Amino acid sequence: MQNDKKIEDYGFIGNMQTAALIDRHGCMEWLCVPRFDSDACFAALLGNEENGYWRLCPDEATISTQRFYRQDTLILETRFVTNGGEAAIIDFMPLMNEGDSSVSVIRIVKGLRGRVAMQTQVAFRFFYGHVTPWVRHYANEVIAIAGQDAIHLRAPVPLHGEHMRSSARFQVAEGESVSFVLSWSPSFRNKPKTLDARQLLDETERWWRDWSSQCQVDEDFREPVVRSLITLKALTDWETGGMVGAATTSLPEKIGGQANWDYRYTWLRDATFTLHAFLSSGYRGEAKAWRKWLLRAAAGGPENLQPIYGLAGERWLPEYKLDWLDGFNGCRPVRIGNGAFKQQQLDIYGEVMDGLHSGRAHNLEPDEDMWRIQCLLMEFIEQHWQETGASLWELRGETRRYTYSVVMCWVAVDRAIKAVEKFDLDGDVARWRKLRQRIHDEVCEQGYHKKRGTFVQYYGSEDLDASLLLLTLAGFISAKDPRMTRTIEAIQRELTFENFVYRFKTGEKRDDLTQGEGAFLVCCFWLVDNLILLDRLEEAEALFAKLLDIRSDLGLLSEEYHPVEQCLLGNFPQAFSHVGLINSAHGLARARRGRKEPASRCDEK
Repeated sequence: MQNDKKIEDYGFIGNMQTAALIDRHGCMEWLCVPRFDSDACFAALLGNEENGYWRLCPDEATISTQRFYRQDTLILETRFVTNGGEAAIIDFMPLMNEGDSSVSVIRIVKGLRGRVAMQTQVAFRFFYGHVTPWVRHYANEVIAIAGQDAIHLRAPVPLHGEHMRSSARFQVAEGESVSFVLSWSPSFRNKPKTLDARQLLDETERWWRDWSSQCQVDEDFREPVVRSLITLKALTDWETGGMVGAATTSLPEKIGGQANWDYRYTWLRDATFTLHAFLSSGYRGEAKAWRKWLLRAAAGGPENLQPIYGLAGERWLPEYKLDWLDGFNGCRPVRIGNGAFKQQQLDIYGEVMDGLHSGRAHNLEPDEDMWRIQCLLMEFIEQHWQETGASLWELRGETRRYTYSVVMCWVAVDRAIKAVEKFDLDGDVARWRKLRQRIHDEVCEQGYHKKRGTFVQYYGSEDLDASLLLLTLAGFISAKDPRMTRTIEAIQRELTFENFVYRFKTGEKRDDLTQGEGAFLVCCFWLVDNLILLDRLEEAEALFAKLLDIRSDLGLLSEEYHPVEQCLLGNFPQAFSHVGLINSAHGLARARRGRKEPASRCDEK
């Protein structure tokens, strides 16, 4: 196991209920079952081999390795060339069906040329690598059980137990294949049924290709957009419609740092951005599922709205640390849960209202309950928009009047007004227009620093924040307004390193921007969008191309990037980053066609 792991070395497979991460050497180091936010049975990603893994690779010297996703799918294929020949490992997760109680991972070893000696070794460790299960070995099956968890690993080669691991050696010749099927199920239920690996491979490949074929985007941008859409789809729970921020927890945002958070939950903000990415790409079913999820999550009144929920809308997400895990490359602590669910983040009200307005603008079927909920949200905004809160960055400390948060209160009111004006819904438009103007005037007075000539992070501050780039995309102000143009230019001057955008400056970053956390990738895409609005298309395309270049060889992005160390940072793969890529691609496509607007979160400003 490597001590200098790189996030970009990991591939990602999933079934829209959970996901696994596999390194380029064929070692599965992360798998939570049965859901994204469940306990991990392989947790070596955040520790070492004692915390669980599943290695499948050649048992002889490897000359070269190549990996890729099969076209327009989430099926990962890794090819190994050895002196004996060439073999491929095909990794995927079959999709879930109604009534399924088991979750499966399938790994098929396929001989491509000559004869290759192979090996597999698996260490089952439940509860994030803390619990070693009872393991029983049979002729073609290994069963591991601890508490409520049971894993059945079936293979045509016998595995034997040694040193708390199960191992096997075998050979595969050209034209032959050996299939390993791992299935998790509750330990108190019947054994999961036997699966036909080849049939499921064909079905899974066909499903993903059919889904990907629906993508509506200019051909020049199809490859990165489809890969990003597949990633977002895989991070969306097929049953509840909830979208996780990422498949992992505690991958560090800073090299050697402690900014390690659990992203395996649903953020209202991220989900709304994702909704727009799906709608602009032609995917209406995902938007409908999100709206149903929101309707359930928002039940209980607007004052109870949280920034973060569980996949099914769970509200209680207590945060704690796993002290037996050393962390990714030694970056501790490893956190489970996310205490930010308790924060008041006023921007989420605007994002929810904007998402619902976007759905109407894309002709989603009306839902009579949604407008009633929106009117309740409006009542809350009218009473609370002047309160302090945490920022969209979920800073833990003093609450403030963050400029972006207040602007999103303006967005909430603006979208309510547009709902009445454009869709003939009932509402007190006259009162709302006055409120909209009042909020706008206050932001331009208190969120704008006259001496600097820019908008600022929060009222009374002189600092910049990359979230200010969203003021134009939300329709609050034109990018060509001198106040906003100066803000964009100041962000480029003060918050970028080699054109990579950082969120804000604090502490050590005041002396060296590249110290601490990495550049925030979605902010880089927001800059692309603003450059389009400023008719600086060549700059926008150059930055977009640069961002595509830092994707992993599989086309995946994490949350952040370190431009000096040239590595990805933060949880992976990160939905927010891929959403930014999709929306910027659509904006560039429109700009090339002569329409100088990016993929704003509200096309009807």
